[in-house]
Order: sequence, then C-alpha cells, then structure tokens
Amino acid sequence: MKILAFVDLHEDLQALKRIKEKSKLADLIICAGDISNFSSNLNKFLKELNNFNKETLIIPGNHEMDNELKKLCSKLKNIKYIHKDFIRKNGFLFLGYGSSGFSIEDKEFDNLAKKFKNIIKKDDKIILVTHAPVYGTAVDYLPWSKEHRGNKSIRRFIEQVNPILAICGHFHENDSKADWIKNCRIINPGKQGKLLRIK
Repeated sequence: MKILAFVDLHEDLQALKRIKEKSKLADLIICAGDISNFSSNLNKFLKELNNFNKETLIIPGNHEMDNELKKLCSKLKNIKYIHKDFIRKNGFLFLGYGSSGFSIEDKEFDNLAKKFKNIIKKDDKIILVTHAPVYGTAVDYLPWSKEHRGNKSIRRFIEQVNPILAICGHFHENDSKADWIKNCRIINPGKQGKLLRIK
C-alpha cells in the first residue's frame, strides 16, 4: 500500500496543490494535523482535500479544535477522523492521537495507550499517527535549544508495541526528517508530503 502523509500545511494553498498531485500515486492519504492556522479556512481546506477522492485519515494539530474538526469531517465522504480512535484497513491498524504537540509527558495519551493495546491483534501491522513528535529522535531535536523536546509517552508506546511506522509533525524545523526506534520508522513528512510504501 502507498500512503501519502503530510503535516503542518497551515493554510498553504500551493502546498495543498502539490499534495493533490502526489495523491494520484497514493492509495491512502494521512494528515497528522495543523492543516489550518487556528481553524482559519478549515472547512475550505477540508473540502479541497475531500475532493481528491482518496480515503483520508486525519487528526487535529494544535491549530485545530477537536470537536470542530470532528464535526466538519463527519460531513465529508472521503475524510475519516481518527483522533483517539483507530481504523483497520488491508491488515494495517491505524491509531490516531492529535492536538497539542508541546507535552513531554502526556497522561491523556498514557491512558489512551492502554485502550489501544487492548484492541491490537497479534498480526496487526500498526501505523501510529500523532501530531506531537517522538522523543529522542531526529524529528524532535531543536538545534536552537540543543535538546530533544518531543513526547516521551508516545516513545514508550512505540517501544512497547513496535509499530512499523509512526507519522508525526509539529516541529517545522524537522520537516522531512526520519529516524528509527527498533523496527519502527519515524517520519515528519512536512507540508510537501511524503509517499511511503507499507507492506
């Protein structure tokens, strides 16, 4: 399966047009949050994304309100809202957790992780989609502060369940960077988007 993943679009219409072109090569689109700037033109951008006519999984970033995004997505045929939720497709289990990207420790995610673990089946190939970057990786290191500022709760979950892929964003400085934890590829696909093959 080919996934087109992107994040942190922030209302960039030109970037959305490039995503549209790349989407022609994808089986599935994933948005890891911040498609808007504090919900500005959110409905417009979601409708444009819906018109790509590709199944699209989305979570909120710190620029979208959970309930607002969920309501708008519910009216669109091709967009599925997976914040704090999951979806199975072709043997893959997609797990979603969006909103804030600023927490080093996240009790809400820790509680959600327990629920996620209960729905994981032995043969599931897990893809984790978060807005927050994963702690201690290339996607969360900020050169200006000379430290890692990602989420330790998400990292623990990855170490415990060993997904095949983790898609995240939030730190624009790390657009297009990737790393590994065990057998899990960690990637910030950026607003230009990345085509990823999963199998």
